[in-house]
Amino acid sequence: MRTEIRFAGFGGQGVISAAKISGRAAAINDKLNAVLTQSYGPEARGGACNANVVISQDRISYPEVTLPNLLVILSQEAYTTFGSKIAPGGTLIVDRDLVDVGEAPAGIRLYRVPATQLAEGLGNRIVANVVMLGAVVAITGFVSKEGMLGAVRDSVPSRFLELNERAFETGYDYGRKLKS
Repeated sequence: MRTEIRFAGFGGQGVISAAKISGRAAAINDKLNAVLTQSYGPEARGGACNANVVISQDRISYPEVTLPNLLVILSQEAYTTFGSKIAPGGTLIVDRDLVDVGEAPAGIRLYRVPATQLAEGLGNRIVANVVMLGAVVAITGFVSKEGMLGAVRDSVPSRFLELNERAFETGYDYGRKLKS
C-alpha cells in the first residue's frame, strides 16, 4: 500500500527534519521503500516550508505526493495552504495551539495535538516536531514505534538524545490517548 504524507509549517519548526526522520524510519528501520521531496521559501526561518514522504512496500514509480493520506500541519499558514489538499478518508493532525481548523473537514479524521505546549513542558519547544512524530506514529502506525524511535536516535546530536527520546515518548503517549 502506498502512503503519501505531507508535513507543513514554517522554517525553524523542524518540518524537513520530521520528514527525513520519517523516511529513515520507513526505509532503514522498517525496510519499506521511501522517497522524500521538500520545498521551502528563501527564508531560513519563518518562511513557509513543506516536505513530502511517499512510503510503500512496493517499488515507488512516482515520487511526488498528489493527495496525501496523512497531513501533518504545524502552522496556520500551512493549514490555509494545504488543509484542503488531503485524500478522502485521510488523516489530518495539527498542532492545536498553532492551528485553528474549526470544524473537521467532511470525511477527514482530525486530531489536535498540543505539540508545542508539550515540548515547552519538556523544557524546549524546538522538540515539538519530535513530539508530533510520536503522536503521529501512535495515531496512524504508518511506521513502527521502534522504527521511528530508532530514526530519531540516529538523527539527533547525542547531547540532545535524552530530550528527543522524552519528546517522542510524550507525543506517543498523547497520541495513544487521542486514538482510544
